[in-house]
Amino acid sequence: MTEQEPCFDERLLALVDELVALGRVHHPEMIREMVLSALQTGRQIDYLADLKLMRTTMQEMRFTGQLFGQHRGRKKVTIFGSARTEPESPVYQKCVGFARQLVAHGYMVITGGGGGIMQAGNEGAGAENSFAVNIRLPHEQETNPVMSESANVITYKYFFNRKVAFLKEAAAVALFPGGFGTLDEAMETLTLMQTGKNPPMPLVLIDDDEGGYWERLFNFMKDPLLKQGLISGEDFGLFSITRDPAEAVRIIDEFYRVYHSMRFVGKTLVIRLNKPLTREQLELLERSFPEIKEPDSHLQLSGPLPAEKDQPDLLPLPRLIFQFNRRSYGLLHAFIRQINTF
Repeated sequence: MTEQEPCFDERLLALVDELVALGRVHHPEMIREMVLSALQTGRQIDYLADLKLMRTTMQEMRFTGQLFGQHRGRKKVTIFGSARTEPESPVYQKCVGFARQLVAHGYMVITGGGGGIMQAGNEGAGAENSFAVNIRLPHEQETNPVMSESANVITYKYFFNRKVAFLKEAAAVALFPGGFGTLDEAMETLTLMQTGKNPPMPLVLIDDDEGGYWERLFNFMKDPLLKQGLISGEDFGLFSITRDPAEAVRIIDEFYRVYHSMRFVGKTLVIRLNKPLTREQLELLERSFPEIKEPDSHLQLSGPLPAEKDQPDLLPLPRLIFQFNRRSYGLLHAFIRQINTF
């Protein structure tokens, strides 16, 4: 029984069960809960605009899962930057070269599907290795010519759904210079990683060769933000700045050299690895990062926990588990970088 069921009589519940069975759906117990939630929503909310928002959100998330699910086996890098960058500019060509190198290293590229840096990312990767995650705007942003005929395009009504796709599907984020939208994505990604709402991943700020766009932002963070205690020193471990696209690709590659991914199971942090650690390596981590754990917690080597059966493709990977303090996410990035040296 779910929390919604006491509100429904047995006849309706039986009809829902029959509907789910006839639908031949994956994970019927989950779909059953979604159907009941939709019915409960119809009972509790009578404001049509709210219902339209929920309906469209569900549709857009369904399209997102359907599209990206076909390419789950390849890591993807989201590229942000100005839509106003001209093709003849050095930073546009830098982005083209960066995306080309990403594909050579096995990655796919996600952009916002518009012009400027977005088009440069798609151009460098090619349509067959790209996604365009576009947005419907009052002035009708068109999908760039690289992606206009591609099947890997979604045009969203709501910004928040688009933002979910950018980060949910990304193994890394690369930011080129841009305006308000680019700064918004930079700050949002930093905030989500700082607070642990997004798993650790490489966040690479790729600078121009002229004025040092990201260097100036870095200086702003160091001066008023850090000096006034509004951020901590370890937050600078959440991102890297470089002017060299090849170095940016190396940063992304190295992040996944030994580290694979992570999730929480209850209060336990499960770090999945591409290869097992030795006892000596485990002891080095224990000595080097004592403050990352809850008091009296210890690092342990492990196989998959029972709750992880919902990700069957990851079950063969070795694990490192411990009680993370859920505060030191910048330090967690340093912890992962240490793991990648083994």
